[in-house]
Amino acid sequence: MPARRRPDPDADEAPGEDGDEIDEARPFARRRAGRPVRRHGRPAPQPWSATADEEDDEPPSDPVELEDGPGLFHRPKRPVFYRARDAWWFEPLVALMIIVVLLAGLYAYTQNWPPMYVVQSSSMQHGANDAVGLINTGDLVLAQATNPSSVVPYVVGMQTGYTTYGEYGDVLLYHPNGDTAPAPIIHRAIVYLEYNANGTYNAPDLNGLPCGGVATRAYLAPTMSGCGTVGLHGTLELFHVGWQSVTVNLTLADLGHHSGFVTMGDNNINPGTRTGDQDQPGLSSLVAPAWVVGVARGMLPWVGSLKLLLGGDASEVPSQSWAFLGISLAGIFLLGALIHFGLRAEGIEDDRRKALEEEAAQEEPEHPSRFRGVKAWFSRSETEDDYDTEEPSPPPRSERKRGRSPSGGRPRPAVRRGETPAKRSRHSRPPGGDADL
Repeated sequence: MPARRRPDPDADEAPGEDGDEIDEARPFARRRAGRPVRRHGRPAPQPWSATADEEDDEPPSDPVELEDGPGLFHRPKRPVFYRARDAWWFEPLVALMIIVVLLAGLYAYTQNWPPMYVVQSSSMQHGANDAVGLINTGDLVLAQATNPSSVVPYVVGMQTGYTTYGEYGDVLLYHPNGDTAPAPIIHRAIVYLEYNANGTYNAPDLNGLPCGGVATRAYLAPTMSGCGTVGLHGTLELFHVGWQSVTVNLTLADLGHHSGFVTMGDNNINPGTRTGDQDQPGLSSLVAPAWVVGVARGMLPWVGSLKLLLGGDASEVPSQSWAFLGISLAGIFLLGALIHFGLRAEGIEDDRRKALEEEAAQEEPEHPSRFRGVKAWFSRSETEDDYDTEEPSPPPRSERKRGRSPSGGRPRPAVRRGETPAKRSRHSRPPGGDADL
């Protein structure tokens, strides 16, 4: 236990003596003599002394000035220190990082670079208007790299019920005739044909489909029976293809001397007829598996219209796409603004709360409780570093009654008074009574 400190003769009077008032708001201002003050790791408060004219004044403090009102565009004044988020380049850097992360995620998903392409024509639309969920002019389509053997053509989707973007089968992005210079073509795979050395084709995808002269026939093959799938030559006819149920006529001699996919856009119909206009041989020969860029797997609607507008190719963009794009951009901006101002308001409220707490802590230092609990006494040992300087302890009760010297310095020493003559005569009498009796 620390030794008791001797009173300093030059020090001011201890609180509570000679009628001095004790601050009621500081219940621990008067402590037992020699009892140290534990601060639990906090820095010891600096002693504050006041002159006679400033005894009733508050200790000097440095309060944080706050602006009036909790407005969203007002910030409390804080200590000046550098923060990256206050720099002019912070927000552009965050936006750039978001774009980089998005592109990296899209590349990881598609395994293609670039991972997406803009649809420049209306060949995949179901009509002249924009239809949500289908591929329209101005959409950004993700091209996912895939094994060509896993591509599902239209005639296979008819049997299995597999659909993408409103029709049976997969939608391919491919380089016409293997030329990588122009932009890829995005059309639906109709059927896969295998080329034979004798100039004929096999169509294994047609197995199981109705054939011949029936009303529900799906194809008619140029063979002896009209329903074969091996050694095809001449013209192959496919019936009830697409959302308009058109007929597709394939002249096999013009498709090229290799295996590949027959492709066609959902909206490619010969004007004034019920006949489909396939890509072969007008746009490309049979699409070889090596020419396939990827399969359409997801899209961002309407966003690519801005690129087409800047390039002067936005004539085929449906009017509904511009309306949907404007509503989407306004919604994104409004959502971003709400998030921004919500976080700003919360940050301002936190700053004000912290500032008020710091100001209160400066005005009235925290005093630890007298009772620290049994666990605290046994959890750590008390060392000299755990204590601050001792506060002056109140004088003994006898000195408080007698008071201090008029000069206000060292306490008046206790002087033992001598015995009065009456006391001496009373104590000097013999125990037997009066001597004169």
